[in-house]
Amino acid sequence: MGVGLDTPADNLEWSDDEGFLYDLWTDDDAVLGVTYAALTSATDTSVSRVTMLLDENGELLLEYVDSINVGTHPAKVLDDCRALFGG
Repeated sequence: MGVGLDTPADNLEWSDDEGFLYDLWTDDDAVLGVTYAALTSATDTSVSRVTMLLDENGELLLEYVDSINVGTHPAKVLDDCRALFGG
């Protein structure tokens, strides 16, 4: 899933336009953003790109927070998922 501050309608439109195969959630109270350090506070509007890989129980397995390159990052996360979960 992806999480951001946009409205659900805006997220749905963007997801449809981009053909994403995952859900986009709206973090309108900034709880997830602050919890995972994508935001410095609940009033912050400058969102950092972070990726958190959680297990089926919601336990944090890996985090990617430094200099995420959108060209190579998805493949790295998929490789890590295969190493952790098989496939």
